[in-house]
Amino acid sequence: MTDSELHQFFENFVRTLHSRGVVCGITSGLACVHYGVAETTKDCDLLCHPGSFDTLLTLLAETKISGSPCHYRGHISPPLDARWHQGGWTSHFQWGSRPEFTTLDVFGHALRESSPWQDDIAGLYANENVVAEMKRTDRDKDWPYVTSLGVALLHARDPRGWLHLFDADSISEMLEAYAIPDELLAARPALQLAAQRDPALQHALLAERYFWKELDRLRISICRVALRPYVMAMGRENITATSSFEEEHAVRLACAEKTLEKHPVRRYGVERMIEDARTSTAAFVNPALIRWLPDVRPHFRFLAS
Repeated sequence: MTDSELHQFFENFVRTLHSRGVVCGITSGLACVHYGVAETTKDCDLLCHPGSFDTLLTLLAETKISGSPCHYRGHISPPLDARWHQGGWTSHFQWGSRPEFTTLDVFGHALRESSPWQDDIAGLYANENVVAEMKRTDRDKDWPYVTSLGVALLHARDPRGWLHLFDADSISEMLEAYAIPDELLAARPALQLAAQRDPALQHALLAERYFWKELDRLRISICRVALRPYVMAMGRENITATSSFEEEHAVRLACAEKTLEKHPVRRYGVERMIEDARTSTAAFVNPALIRWLPDVRPHFRFLAS
């Protein structure tokens, strides 16, 4: 399947979900391609309202690619069930087998969502604000997309774009055309340096980016520890290539109910995770830059509830 065919497949998949009343939208890499800030991707990330998971499961069981049915991917994927997705877990699927296979990752909540992602769906896709928040990962390759999406938001007259610019030159360029609203100066302190044309901006942006990367690294580490008993339990199950999708789902659900913590980040402590990330950042950058870090608690509110 070519990149263009894959793109079309997932768009049609989402159209079918919409026709069945499902609130969902494509996000992450494929959305970056849609918005013109990336050239290609082989994977699809899908935001889906947890209340519609049963409908999504039915469509996954029905859908084949080149004759290949859908399966959960490996032993590490939690089941597609609202009880775990409310705690920040994601579910992973694939069609076909290595080296040629097509993947789909499903999120009930957008990672680092500052507001309900359902309010920011643009047709088949999550809008640039949601995608930019999800791209604040621990991977260096994702960060240019964050800034590009922020620029796109500003050009669309959405001031939230200021929250996603992590390149000092891009900020200077945008300041020539757009003003920074006062409420965003308060929400993101580093923008105060931008408004003042302070040369410390570049260092503050690097500190902020490192802070976000540490938050993602810690979240992944917390989830990885919580996942171990589930992975071991799944390894003991007799799932074969001939097992049906429904059988796979039932087995994962049974294993998760026995072994998988539903809210690992909440159990660890959101405030503790944030403080750990601040401490790590302070050890890596000039401690004087810590004052310019934003209050990130709104981005993890759903994990704490």
